[in-house]
Amino acid sequence: MSTGLAAMGPGASGTGVSTATVPRSALGPGVSLHAYDIAVLVVYFVFVIGVGVWSSIRATRGTIGGYFLAGRSMSWWPIGASLMSSNVGSGLFIGLAGTGAAGGLAVGGFEWNATWLLLALGWIFVPVYIAAGVVTMPQYLKKRFGGQRIQVYMSVLSLILYIFTKISTDIFSGALFIQMALGWNLYLSTVILLVVTAVYTITGGLTAVIYTDTLQTVIMVGGALVLMFLGFQEVGWYPGLEQRYRQAIPNVTVPNTTCHLPKPDAFHMLRDPVSGDIPWPGLIFGLTVLATWCWCTDQVIVQRSLSAKSLSHAKGGSVLGGYLKILPMFFIVMPGMISRALYPDEVGCVDPDICQRICGARVGCSNIAYPKLVMALMPVGLRGLMIAVIMAALMSSLTSIFNSSSTLFAIDVWQRFRRQATEQELMVVGRVFVVFLVVISILWVPIIQISNSGQLFDYIQSVTSYLAPPITALFLLAIFCKRVTEPGAFWGLIFGLVVGLLRMILEFSYPAPACGEADPRPAVLKDFHYLYFALLLCGLTAIVIVTVSLCTTPIPEEKLARLTWWTRHCPPSELEKEVQESTAGTADMPSGEGPTGAGGTENPRHGQEQPAAPRRSWGQLLWGWLCGLSRAPEQALSPAEKAALEQKLTSIEEEPLWRSVCNVNAILLLAVNIFLWGYFA
Repeated sequence: MSTGLAAMGPGASGTGVSTATVPRSALGPGVSLHAYDIAVLVVYFVFVIGVGVWSSIRATRGTIGGYFLAGRSMSWWPIGASLMSSNVGSGLFIGLAGTGAAGGLAVGGFEWNATWLLLALGWIFVPVYIAAGVVTMPQYLKKRFGGQRIQVYMSVLSLILYIFTKISTDIFSGALFIQMALGWNLYLSTVILLVVTAVYTITGGLTAVIYTDTLQTVIMVGGALVLMFLGFQEVGWYPGLEQRYRQAIPNVTVPNTTCHLPKPDAFHMLRDPVSGDIPWPGLIFGLTVLATWCWCTDQVIVQRSLSAKSLSHAKGGSVLGGYLKILPMFFIVMPGMISRALYPDEVGCVDPDICQRICGARVGCSNIAYPKLVMALMPVGLRGLMIAVIMAALMSSLTSIFNSSSTLFAIDVWQRFRRQATEQELMVVGRVFVVFLVVISILWVPIIQISNSGQLFDYIQSVTSYLAPPITALFLLAIFCKRVTEPGAFWGLIFGLVVGLLRMILEFSYPAPACGEADPRPAVLKDFHYLYFALLLCGLTAIVIVTVSLCTTPIPEEKLARLTWWTRHCPPSELEKEVQESTAGTADMPSGEGPTGAGGTENPRHGQEQPAAPRRSWGQLLWGWLCGLSRAPEQALSPAEKAALEQKLTSIEEEPLWRSVCNVNAILLLAVNIFLWGYFA
């Protein structure tokens, strides 16, 4: 889920620390930043802004395809890096390390599960999306089923999820880390990060986002690996971690409870299906439902793969992203466990009064595991690097969400109300919507700050479990089952939403008890894990979709050209027919601009002499550059050129050599993944 909601573990106790009362002593007395640390931070910001400006200048920013899909010119390596950094936000560093400190290795399975779904994205989903010629996921559903209600439903739901879960989580976690490490004001930290992030998102589009994501992936992985080695060296490597973690018991405990004891199965991935905090059937099957939504249907992730210059590059990006997703177990989860082993009285505290003094949250302080390790172990200079790592995680995740949200709003929402909107209007609207997201994000910070301590990440994961499974079921059936119809899809989504909301209301009506308190929750809550619920909800939604579809008129075969797995290789002539019908039924895209959003530009007076462009002031020139508005005379494409461009942009043909290279690397990646699962199971 960044966007990775599906990458976070359940039961992340203490992950919603109230930052209003966090004392500086939480990270140890006398720990402060040296001038070298500040210098590293300054260099980092200058470098990131420089990369953003460079990529903005060289990017094609004046077309929908250029701004929203990087001109479909990206290579495999920046795509893979962007897939990683888009998912690994600051919330993952804080929350995943905290969950590792509290419960052990099992939460790392959320990262390793992503490998399988990234390959499914490159080999199954992306070929269909490219063949369909779509920019957004709701747009695909519009072309697949017709009508507007599913497209609007999906767009609005996605925007709500982005604003109130992904953006708020990353902002809160990143600002928490910066406040604790630097002593900055929470709101000052938030505003500075959001403004810098929004500037190169607005000016550069997806090209700037992907290149800065690539830079920040290198920073994240490099800095986190340094901290991992320092931590392992401190505890005596992996055997020492096993011994010291099992003995990581705080001096002050709550009488007649076991909350202070490390879990006996902390070093096992697969846990009891009934009593385990992360039951193994839920980790393998239920998590796959959530991860399919996150990696194969979520706009933030899929948009990166759709920017590839070819299907082989999209597959290569998935393979690289899969390898990178193996690493968080080692440089986030295990350092969280190391932090508890080294500082059990702080990271592992259970007494509410002591926890309140240490970190400002009565429910526990596992959330400070990663910041504590950074400030205590990293030497001068590298400490600043690790703060830059967290900033990189925050900014890369936010840029991804900002760009994808502006895409959804401009293409799927704005055009519903402005059916004659020009391409330039869509460019401006997309950028202005990023500003709106920044404002909403800043206003949302105080709401997060006063939220029930320790429940923020549990809340986010629960929301994912309630809303994502119906979407997963719909996309799987849309791609693999030609018999599914629009009424079946719509009423299946409504059914899934109602059932998910019922569970959510119960969940928030009966909050989980604190350590040592009786559990008054009904059995359907305390004995039915949310991963099991996700699996059940996905299955029930699929049954409703299929049942209603069988009772309605099937979609004609010719209407499914290049829109399902079985029809993705239909000839271009059928595609052109679909493009015309889709364009007429959606938003009257500008002339020369197909549904892929790339290609020619609007020219309603094709064939007439263009008047000379009037002189513009410096302010007008700056506004035009920010919004991607060009002074160059608009040039229309002939019907033959448009057809050739459309065929190229929707081609899923691959060179045999590179197809084989991708397949071999995918098999090697799966072999590594299976070995790791077996070793830590």
